[in-house]
Amino acid sequence: MRIGVFGGTFDPPHVGHLLLAADARDALNLDRLIFVPASAQPLKVESPAVASARDRLEMIRLVVADDANYQVDETEIDRKGLSYTVDTLEHLSARYPGAQIFLLLGQDALESFGQWKNPERIRELATVAAMQRSGAKGSRPGASAKGVVTISTRRVDVSSTEIRDRLRAGKSIKGFVPESVERFIDARGLYRGGRTVPPEEDQ
Repeated sequence: MRIGVFGGTFDPPHVGHLLLAADARDALNLDRLIFVPASAQPLKVESPAVASARDRLEMIRLVVADDANYQVDETEIDRKGLSYTVDTLEHLSARYPGAQIFLLLGQDALESFGQWKNPERIRELATVAAMQRSGAKGSRPGASAKGVVTISTRRVDVSSTEIRDRLRAGKSIKGFVPESVERFIDARGLYRGGRTVPPEEDQ
C-alpha cells in the first residue's frame, strides 16, 4: 500500500489543500492520502492557530467527507501539546505495517526540515515528497535530491491567511472552501474576531 501523509494546521482547510492532495495522489500513485491536522506546530508556537484544534479537525473531516481516497487521522489532536511529525509517522507505520509512506511537504516546510525533531528517523519512516508548483524556478518534476522526491503540483493562489482576512473584513469566502466548511465557519462564528472559541476546548 502506498500512503501519503499531508499534515498542517488547516486553519481553515480550503480548496487549495484538496487540489494539492489530488495532484500528489496522482503523481505518487497513492492508494490513500491521510490528512493530519496538527495540535500545535513546534516551529510556529508564537503564532498559534486561530480556531480550536477540535474545530479544525471537524473542518478537515468535512473537506474529506465520504471520499474513499482520503482519510483524516486525529492522532496529533488527541496527543495534544506540540505535534512532532516523527511521532505521527511512528504511529502510522505501526498502524499500516509494510506500507510505503510518503510525507508531503511544501517548499517552506522542506526548507525548515533540518530543524524538525529527529529528521533522520523521519527519512527512515517515510519518503519525503516535496510539492513544487509547476513552472516554479528550479522545478524538476520527478527528480530527487538527497532522498527527496519532487512532485509537480498546480499553482494554488488561495491561503488560509487570506480566508481569515476576508472573514474579518466581512467578505465572502464562497469558492475558497467547500460549502460544508463555509456553513461550519458561519455556525461557529469563526475568524471574524480573532480566536472566538475558548482555548480550553483544545484540551
